[in-house]
Amino acid sequence: MTTPDPKDEQLETYRAPDPASGPLTTDQAVDVDHTDDSLTAGDRGPTLMEDFHAREKITHFDHERIPERVVHARGSGAYGYFEPYESCADFTRAAFLQEPGKRTPVFVRFSTVQGPRGSADTVRDVRGFATKFYTEDGNYDLVGNNFPVFFIQDGIKFPDFVHAVKPEPQNEIPTGASAHDTFWDFVSLQPETLHAVMWLMSDRAIPRSFRMMQGFGVHTFRFVDADGKGTFVKFHWKPKLGVHSMVWDEAQECQGRDPDFNRRDLWDAIEAGDYPEWELGVQLVPEEDEFAFAFDLLDPTKIIPEEQVPVRPIGRMVLDRNPENFFAETEQVAFHTANIVPGVDFTNDPLLQARNFSYLDTQLIRLGGPNFSEIPVNRPVADVRNNQRDGYHQSTIHRGTNYFPNSLGGGCPAPAGADSEAFTHYAERVDGAKIRRRSESFKDYYSQPALFWNSMSDWEKQHIVAAFRFELGKVETPEVRARTIEQLAHVDGQLAREVAEGIGVPAPPDGTQTASKQSSPALSLQSLTGDGSIRTRKIAVPVADGADARQVASIREALEPEGAIVEVLAATDGTVASADGEPLEVDRALPTVASVLYDAVVLPGNTADTSPLTVDPDALRFVRDAYRHGKPVAALGNGVDVLAALEPEGIHLSMEPHRTVTDQGVITDVAPGPASAEFARALAAAVAAHRHWGRPAPRC
Repeated sequence: MTTPDPKDEQLETYRAPDPASGPLTTDQAVDVDHTDDSLTAGDRGPTLMEDFHAREKITHFDHERIPERVVHARGSGAYGYFEPYESCADFTRAAFLQEPGKRTPVFVRFSTVQGPRGSADTVRDVRGFATKFYTEDGNYDLVGNNFPVFFIQDGIKFPDFVHAVKPEPQNEIPTGASAHDTFWDFVSLQPETLHAVMWLMSDRAIPRSFRMMQGFGVHTFRFVDADGKGTFVKFHWKPKLGVHSMVWDEAQECQGRDPDFNRRDLWDAIEAGDYPEWELGVQLVPEEDEFAFAFDLLDPTKIIPEEQVPVRPIGRMVLDRNPENFFAETEQVAFHTANIVPGVDFTNDPLLQARNFSYLDTQLIRLGGPNFSEIPVNRPVADVRNNQRDGYHQSTIHRGTNYFPNSLGGGCPAPAGADSEAFTHYAERVDGAKIRRRSESFKDYYSQPALFWNSMSDWEKQHIVAAFRFELGKVETPEVRARTIEQLAHVDGQLAREVAEGIGVPAPPDGTQTASKQSSPALSLQSLTGDGSIRTRKIAVPVADGADARQVASIREALEPEGAIVEVLAATDGTVASADGEPLEVDRALPTVASVLYDAVVLPGNTADTSPLTVDPDALRFVRDAYRHGKPVAALGNGVDVLAALEPEGIHLSMEPHRTVTDQGVITDVAPGPASAEFARALAAAVAAHRHWGRPAPRC
């Protein structure tokens, strides 16, 4: 029996009635018999002010928009639940982490950072990953990103950083991008940004899907157990489907083909019942080991390498319900780093301290006042009892006294006793002179960017160099380009030289060395492939008249039970005539889609001597793009002709019937008839691996 979700029960109180349950009404529940024409004096006379329905309708419309978020404006959200694997009582008293399998409702919002609400999903940017846990002890917000590090160390620099990365003030260009002068001017003058910039230039900044994206708490937080003992903690969200990204070329095309690509992907997966799942892991550091590292544990521009402190899985999160109204829920949800519960506490991270002020201040102006916690998506499932009253948007009807201490209300609500489960701040001795000075322990700016670079595979390094060249190539000020190369030379000399060669500035001398020889394999995408599932992967099957319907059917039969989505594409919508003369249903017309919207391509055979797709420019472009973006490409029968037409030098194709050949994610079998079990297994394995780099470029 499914346990009722307390958040569902709470939201039911606020849901509007079913529109089909009665006639249209005004806000005061007065029935309306006509809403197409204003009240006028005669057929062509002036509109009358007494038309209260028209005035109410237009007034609402005029005030529909609230200020969008300064950062993280473009977002997508979903509801779900979190459940721990085991009791975490040995390091925290947080109630939602005590009972294995106990489900805590959550709302998660994913977002980009730089662009406005109308920008595209697939820009190169940090992605927000914010989770609201509706716990029995109140709301807990884990407000993170898909990078484990931030661009600055102290919150006082946050306005400067955001102003620099936002569009240029004179022309409001570019939208949703960091490839411009002010951002790189800031980076070149603030070396603390370099670690996050390395992540930004990697493929981590262009995720294939929110469902295939890691999340991190960024800061070092503190767990507190029942005895008041503290443990430092770093939070990690790891997607079950693995961590997969786009390449820059397809991300740019996707912005035109489907600017809502990531938003649509999340929504469609949940609607189809393919619920995305993440594992929550923690890195735990005993307080006595605070200074055991070569970096400062409180520095938000640093990670703890997993080889030094392994990530301990403690639970899983599943998102299983889409919002019913984007504005009411996804747009009005208010996250705040200071929303914590007993068992979780802060550290003295200077960026975290600033966020604890900034988030609340932002919500006050964006959501119209201090009662934003009254909005259904923000309301705790636990009872709220306090003496806060009135103000804009107060929806609770309070009774009784509104002060403490009192006797008229029986002394209630009263503070919980000292021996209760109430929140108590972690007892930590703090003393020192009032100063404006960064700790010396924060001033190693280059070792961890070098650690990240050293951890990348060859193809990841190539993508990072290309990203730097693209971004800095958009910078119009030569001095900014040159200064950035000087900073990169402190990270790794070879990286700086390769970038410099592409942007026309002097390269550093060959003797420049890397800032660190260390590496962390856990940072490479090659180590984050997931559970081997092909669930929700989209497979394109381009066809023309004469297509072998048996092969198309066998592809479906092999992949769809594994959770993949197979779509037949053709020059036009409707049907094509299959090899046996029967109509073959077409899911989408080739001119309306592109390979960037799919994870793999399979080319079935055709009754013609040579596949008609070899002379179809749309089909050839589709297959060529999938091939050069490293995606699995497969062919059966004379569908191999299409691959041969691309002349991929060095790729082995099947030449003998009933012999499946697999080479760098290219799977071929020239045999007629349905796909063999060997072919199906090879195709599924190639799709599960996501991308296949190192292929030779196609000649055509």
